[in-house]
Amino acid sequence: MSQAKSKRWVVDPGTWPEVRSVQRDQISNIHASRIAYVETAGLEALLKASPSKVLGVVRHDQSREESNRLGACPVVYLDLPQFNGPPLAEVWMSNLPVIYHQAEGIHCAMNDEVLFGVVQLEERPGTLDSVTYNAYRRLLVQARALGYPHLLRVWNYFPQISQESGGLERYQRFCAGRHQALAENLSGFPRTLPAGTAIGTMSGPLTIHFLAAKRPGTHVENPRQVRAYEYPPIYGPSSPSFARATLQPSISGAQLLISGTASVVGHVSTHIGDPGKQTLEILHNLNALIAQTEQLHGVSRGQWGGQALFKIYIRHPEHFATIRDILREQLPLHTQVLYLQGEMCRMELLLEIEGILSQEKSININHTMLSSRVRMQPALSQHAKSDKFRAV
Repeated sequence: MSQAKSKRWVVDPGTWPEVRSVQRDQISNIHASRIAYVETAGLEALLKASPSKVLGVVRHDQSREESNRLGACPVVYLDLPQFNGPPLAEVWMSNLPVIYHQAEGIHCAMNDEVLFGVVQLEERPGTLDSVTYNAYRRLLVQARALGYPHLLRVWNYFPQISQESGGLERYQRFCAGRHQALAENLSGFPRTLPAGTAIGTMSGPLTIHFLAAKRPGTHVENPRQVRAYEYPPIYGPSSPSFARATLQPSISGAQLLISGTASVVGHVSTHIGDPGKQTLEILHNLNALIAQTEQLHGVSRGQWGGQALFKIYIRHPEHFATIRDILREQLPLHTQVLYLQGEMCRMELLLEIEGILSQEKSININHTMLSSRVRMQPALSQHAKSDKFRAV
């Protein structure tokens, strides 16, 4: 498939409304969670400006020198080198009051709608399945005890994801531990499985961060792909336990939390060895997933007028430029994109893309809400010379 013949992003660029600039004192308390990529140099200023509004921070490096200055919010540290631009962190914020809580190794931030939680556990050789089981059991028990029984989205990170351990790949051992914990502790399993990502890091412990809610989300599958939890046993003794996406309800408009998406059709990896074609196949999968959400769950094309963030994990640094150039051409202008080096769960997969699309019932808020002192990563700044999509 050539780039020229590929389908455009499912959201017609003409349907993205203009975003009105608003001042801090004009912002209503209407959103439970907002996400942005922020330069790490501005994190301390951001947290000082909004000390009780931050749900969590995800840093894509192992540097912990600022941990004591980042306040009480959960902070995730991942060894995933960034490809482009100044170092960025992923910041989850809320206009609702936030409460922080720690118990059983789970660090949480909660508001009236959602819980953002983090758990990190060290593993000894050969124990990834049992460590994963323990981590998932803990987070499910804690979330339910705190009043957030509905798991919406989970991010899983651990090193050497494809290395063999006791006759199984480490990802397969991870899947076994996750499957057992969810089957035992998640009400409605497997139809209530959350969206998910599993990526191999350069180093570090098993790190899981997650989003749970007081109200259930709607879990969405992709018509082009077999449900992950129905994969045949050739992929391991326990199937991967996640949905392709979760549509999260909110007082401020829903968010579509899109799982890590690879060049997989049915359950088979495609375009082996070709990063460009794998990128286009992923876009085809994302198009199908979003169209399925719109068709089955009453979301109209023009409602995706809020945020659009994508995170791209790339196995080999030499493929970065090819993948970036295709996404520069294909994604809407106003999206924020972060490129990281990480390993996929199958050796033949060269990249994976996850995302968050947002609706908004009220005003559209730009990132001045965070802090006028914090410099935001430009929304896909590589698009500066392109006029194919209307900026918002």
